[in-house]
Amino acid sequence: MDVVRWGMIGCGDVTERKSGPAFYKAPGSALVAVMGRRLEAVSDYAARHGIARVYTDVDALINDPEVDAVYIATPPDSHHAYSLKVAAAGKHCCVEKPMALSSGQSREMQQAFADAGLHLFVSYYRRSLPRFQQVRQWLEEGRIGAVRHLSWTLTKAPSAADLEGSNNWRTDPAVAGGGYFADLASHGFDLFQYLLGDIVEVAGFTARQAGLYAAEDAVSAS
Repeated sequence: MDVVRWGMIGCGDVTERKSGPAFYKAPGSALVAVMGRRLEAVSDYAARHGIARVYTDVDALINDPEVDAVYIATPPDSHHAYSLKVAAAGKHCCVEKPMALSSGQSREMQQAFADAGLHLFVSYYRRSLPRFQQVRQWLEEGRIGAVRHLSWTLTKAPSAADLEGSNNWRTDPAVAGGGYFADLASHGFDLFQYLLGDIVEVAGFTARQAGLYAAEDAVSAS
């Protein structure tokens, strides 16, 4: 196909500037349909981004014959079910990170697309940025020697919403699978695997030190 026609599930903040416009601005790509639970919100998004078709039913978008591939831009608790529907419909899929609520769900998703001979992507884009491409080139050329150790610290101060106890899906393990660590650090892990190879063994622990929300707020791992 000369142009991949994408359907998008979800139209939240992540789709406004980062991902949504990329699907209709990139060569060989078009964003032809969008789905959201609230008709008013999804219609407004479609009007602002020039998207032809609007849905409030996820199955209708996935099974739209004019949609070749589906981008899932919802919180992680729906990624597993939605992606399996996409695979069953015989379409390629790109899913937002984190990939799912658990490694078990992730493996099921991978297997479903492999069995169907389809592509499943996760929205990790760090590896395509020029500065990290440069680091990879230096590593391949041996410019900085053999890498024996990598140390990374990721910190995030509580937001006003965290301090107020407001609802936030990113800190609800039932929706996000974890807290800010799962949401943000997954980008780093993907980049480290791209630069240095697969992670083969992990040990660590988590804690809820501040007690501001249900998810962990301190993670240490090797």
